[in-house]
Amino acid sequence: MGVIVNKENNLDNELSRRIDADLRARAMETVDIDGGEGDSVETDFTDDSEYMRDLKKTSKFGWMWVVLIVLAILSLISIMFF
Repeated sequence: MGVIVNKENNLDNELSRRIDADLRARAMETVDIDGGEGDSVETDFTDDSEYMRDLKKTSKFGWMWVVLIVLAILSLISIMFF
């Protein structure tokens, strides 16, 4: 029984070592080579996810919809009470 546990432990250590090496390699790819802290651009890969694939970004006039909705609500309130 001790040998089986030891073998599983070795497999877990090997897997942990591979995962650690892979994560370290990915982290080194994203680190700025020059060492400048302010110049590096962080990526969070949310645009690559399955959820975000078919969504479109809001245009620069998206705030106008909020203004129009607020004005419509205000006009309905003013019609009902005055």
